[in-house]
Amino acid sequence: MAGPKPSVVIVDDHEIFRAGVRAELEGLVDVLADVGSVEAAVREITERKPDVALLDVHMPGGGGVEVIRQVAESRPAQRFLALSVSDAAEDVIAVVRAGARGYVTKSISGPELADAVTRVRDGDAVFSPRLAGFVLDAFAGQIPEGEVDPELDQLTMREREVLRLIARGYLYKEIALELSISPKTVEAHVSAVLRKLQLSNRHELSRWAVERRLVD
Repeated sequence: MAGPKPSVVIVDDHEIFRAGVRAELEGLVDVLADVGSVEAAVREITERKPDVALLDVHMPGGGGVEVIRQVAESRPAQRFLALSVSDAAEDVIAVVRAGARGYVTKSISGPELADAVTRVRDGDAVFSPRLAGFVLDAFAGQIPEGEVDPELDQLTMREREVLRLIARGYLYKEIALELSISPKTVEAHVSAVLRKLQLSNRHELSRWAVERRLVD
């Protein structure tokens, strides 16, 4: 991975699992701390200011959602990546609504997890493939059937396709392969979408996308 290593705090109430994650990420990211409770997580994330907090969803005292809620009071820009054994839609949606930038399951490999952490640090929304659909479907339900979104309406069909893939955490080169276009063309589409929606980066674009109904 190019560039500086992202820094993380690992939050999970199972000590053996935390040790395993730390070992898997050794040399790939800078692990600042690993903690096992909501209270300790809030303290360490607030004090150490990691690029990304790697967060278990289910813990005593409110779990990942409570950690996000408390940290947001003093660090509203803190980025969170949920790492959970659960792939239940309600868990995914709850932690994303709270403010997580991504959600991956514990079957992920060490290098894949390090890549996900880096992408979240860089502003992407990252989800295990099956989970991305849950998020898009959940946020789609917020807009009643038949209601026109004037911002979405100004985008072309291809721009909407690119927008959806950005929201799923795809890289430009992956979008290019998916849509059979060049990375330069993808970049041009993203620039056009940012300009039309008056957004400044992929982070804002991803959040915008999952908050609206995406239709072809």
